[in-house]
Amino acid sequence: RLDRLTRKNHQGVIAFIPAITYQRLEDIIPFVYEQGKNPFIVLLDGVTDVRNFGAIARTCECAGVDAIVIPSKGSVTVNADAIKTSAGALHVLPVCKEKSITEAIRFLQASGVKVYAASEKAYENYTAIKYDGPVAIVMGAEDTGVSMDNLRICDSMVKIPQFGTIGSLNVSVASSILIYEVVRQRMNEQAQ
Repeated sequence: RLDRLTRKNHQGVIAFIPAITYQRLEDIIPFVYEQGKNPFIVLLDGVTDVRNFGAIARTCECAGVDAIVIPSKGSVTVNADAIKTSAGALHVLPVCKEKSITEAIRFLQASGVKVYAASEKAYENYTAIKYDGPVAIVMGAEDTGVSMDNLRICDSMVKIPQFGTIGSLNVSVASSILIYEVVRQRMNEQAQ
């Protein structure tokens, strides 16, 4: 009976769940500030692989990121594969589907959030930046990275040093490295 409902690997269980409700970034930022916290946002510029999206969402939820921002066009959407890969994180982590990443970056900057883009073109190592205060990280697609328009308006670009011959990390792995650098620095600040 389950095989008639889906061709995917159901592992003996199928559940029908409603689609998530996308949040608005304009609502998330004031809410986080009202809680007395510094916002921590992850923006995905051109990421199209739902498994990478799910993995990034899982890391974001575990690290206490306040929201993930995706553009309404040319990007991933929350679907069953993304939810499965996220281990359910997409059911609890706010996802903001904005008109464009460029507008989202400008809104965040106007709201006092420093926006950092991950890029192989950057000169600064990701550990050289002090991620104190409100922070947003922009991650780009594996093939093209963060768009040039968005790189130009970000507050700074950071890179993860690489010593192999492949030349790029998987976007979900790179996201995890940067996200947990912010977490590490915030934990060190709290300990002092």
